[in-house]
Amino acid sequence: MDILWMILGALLMLVGLAGCVLPFLPGPPLCFVGLLVQQLNSDPPFSASFLWTWAGITTVVTVLDYFIPVYGAKTFGGSKWGMWGCTIGLIAGLWFGPFGIIIGPFVGAFIGEMMASNNAHRAFKSALGSFAGFLFGTLLKLIVCFVMAWYFGAFVYHYIVQ
Repeated sequence: MDILWMILGALLMLVGLAGCVLPFLPGPPLCFVGLLVQQLNSDPPFSASFLWTWAGITTVVTVLDYFIPVYGAKTFGGSKWGMWGCTIGLIAGLWFGPFGIIIGPFVGAFIGEMMASNNAHRAFKSALGSFAGFLFGTLLKLIVCFVMAWYFGAFVYHYIVQ
């Protein structure tokens, strides 16, 4: 049964890592559930304080992910149009691989800001803010998820070695 929990945990970790970039998947919460699933093993690997700490980190990062792009957009004079454009650009960019995932949010934010103001200079500046907020939020989620995946991998490694 332990192997089943490890497989489920690994799947949750992989989907969680993908969720750091894909806007419709909650990356850090999925990775955290991957850690929680390991507690169902015959020899639970993580202490309660470890799990509570990661629950807190996951909650903070998930909440920040909603505010960081808004802060980035507002700092550079962006509007809701730019933030929506950033999200739509990310989804559209998925069809163009890694390059599309990177450039799509910026192009989407620029188009959204152009729709809001019709001023190319202002739209470019605002799009940069929306994009910077998106990148910072994504980077933060990736760091948290990779650290959780590392702990998960260390547990699996020790399980296999024993």
